[in-house]
Amino acid sequence: MTSATINWWKTEFGEEEIERVVCAIRSGNMSQGEITQQFEHAIGEYLEVPHVVATSSGTTALMLALMAVGIKPGDEVIVPNRTWIATAHAPLLLGAKIVLADVELTRPVIDCQSLSELLSENTKAIIPTHLNGRAADISQIKQIIGSRKIAVIEDAAQAIGSRNLNGLLGTQSNIGCFSLSVAKTFGVGQGGFAITKDVDLASRLRAMRTHGVENVKDPQKWEMPGLNFRFTDIAASIGIVQLGKLKSRLQRALQIYGWYRSELSCCNGISEIPLQQEVGEVPLYNEFLCENRSDMIKQLLENGIDSRPAYPDLHTATYLTQPHREFPNSKKFCQEGLFLPSGPDQTDQDISRVIDVIKQF
Repeated sequence: MTSATINWWKTEFGEEEIERVVCAIRSGNMSQGEITQQFEHAIGEYLEVPHVVATSSGTTALMLALMAVGIKPGDEVIVPNRTWIATAHAPLLLGAKIVLADVELTRPVIDCQSLSELLSENTKAIIPTHLNGRAADISQIKQIIGSRKIAVIEDAAQAIGSRNLNGLLGTQSNIGCFSLSVAKTFGVGQGGFAITKDVDLASRLRAMRTHGVENVKDPQKWEMPGLNFRFTDIAASIGIVQLGKLKSRLQRALQIYGWYRSELSCCNGISEIPLQQEVGEVPLYNEFLCENRSDMIKQLLENGIDSRPAYPDLHTATYLTQPHREFPNSKKFCQEGLFLPSGPDQTDQDISRVIDVIKQF
């Protein structure tokens, strides 16, 4: 079997990032400091939000958000069945009970129609995921919640720069959480951040990021529990450069996705998962449904092309017990979902080769 020469994800870090890191080290700015503050400010300007709290990963951003809104052991948190497992792990590790919601029939985002029957007096938070840049309907979720005190925390780890008619995803709820891992349009290797328009929540997020003490240099008293979820100025140095490339990278992501979509539309056995580009959704990954996925993955790899099957449904994790419940809409995405080579630095030549191999298959 041929080893992969076309990776499933490709992002390049260049000389500008290296120079920024060197400057940070030479200036002594390695842990969370002024460069991190500059980075947070730049993100806030891009997303048009007043408060950004950089942290060690997208998962810790979710955990911080849940801590900030007061999630306690035994509280119920609703999570979509189609998402990366971190969306469930964050509340689970805080002792919350995970309640899984099925997704829409044609799109792997939380099915709002099923929410009403899942709500209970113990429901304290809902975490809709904007999976692969596809917008969950936050407005409808808020309408369903009504006057109940239930926090909405957007998992926008895969949705930086993606929009719906109400604006940028991640900015439409109590707190939005983003990832900066390497397989993101805007990444630093590992990292994440939480955003909010609420000054009190922002204060809690910053404090809980450092053991409940916002002023780490001179803590006067212990205010609240927290952990060490701090960012670093080295990562922030990379992030400042990467943020400057985000606009062109989003355009490149749409260009590659459009190329796949156009060229594969005539192929039997492979189909797109609908994306609402007309309102501003941008895919992070080139995700399609493939009826004969295992053979397709094998065929691609034999031609030196790496691809990835979609994530398992969350209800298949035995520790997320969901008794007597089924998730019929999720099944198709789990069994047929396929990530084709993605990333803003994939070359035209490589994408063309991927398409040719699929057409031959």
